[in-house]
Amino acid sequence: MSLTERFGGDPLWCEEYGYGIGSPGGIYLLKYRSSGVLEFGERRQDFLHQLYWAPGGVLTARHGLSVRFVGEGEAFWVQRAVSHEVRVTGGELVYRVCLREVPPALGDLRAGAVAVDAEAGRSLRMIARPGHDEERALAARARILAGLGASADELPGRPVAGAGLAATVARALAHDPGDDTRLEEWAARLHTSVTTLQRDFRREFGTSYRRYRAQLRLRAARVLLETEPVTRVARQVGYASPSAFVAAYGKEFGHTPGGRRRR
Repeated sequence: MSLTERFGGDPLWCEEYGYGIGSPGGIYLLKYRSSGVLEFGERRQDFLHQLYWAPGGVLTARHGLSVRFVGEGEAFWVQRAVSHEVRVTGGELVYRVCLREVPPALGDLRAGAVAVDAEAGRSLRMIARPGHDEERALAARARILAGLGASADELPGRPVAGAGLAATVARALAHDPGDDTRLEEWAARLHTSVTTLQRDFRREFGTSYRRYRAQLRLRAARVLLETEPVTRVARQVGYASPSAFVAAYGKEFGHTPGGRRRR
């Protein structure tokens, strides 16, 4: 592990792992660690497809005129030769995966949010650590590709079981942090009770729905503040007034949005 650069005064560490990278069936991973906002400026890779995954963080991706948030259980996929920008905040780790082959479920997607299942996530974490031989890592690569799929923007039209309740709401919130839907409304849409949904949030994320949404909004705001004024960001992430946003931001991070920019 080596210190490679700094983003806005925050240190960035990057680890690199490559398995079978001389062949179409190889995989190359970069694992970043940072306490601040990571910005992968506008880039275009003409030879490799790329996947950005920030478990526990908020990822903002720009592709052409389209800007979207990517949240829990998702990553941002971009095929080679497609220009894009990615920013991440709130997650200690960010994985960037480079491939020569397109995962089976993503053949028609040039760029966009994709679902990452639990097995793919475990496999990514496993091979982005020292000590794995190439044969095992390439077997894990196959599980990673099989575990990537198109990400749905719509809530399912049927009941969701178990821990999938909170994860489904979290994914929808990540796409639009300013969404002011109440817990009761989410429960109705998911054909479950408020008590069950709130319990699932505490089990899945260790906090209430209201607190989870507030943290998500403020993490998203940290990304947006890199390029947008405070008044616009406050509105985008769901605050009724800039003053309410500034107060919440200061309580969460210990400094004002303007203070963050001057650091």
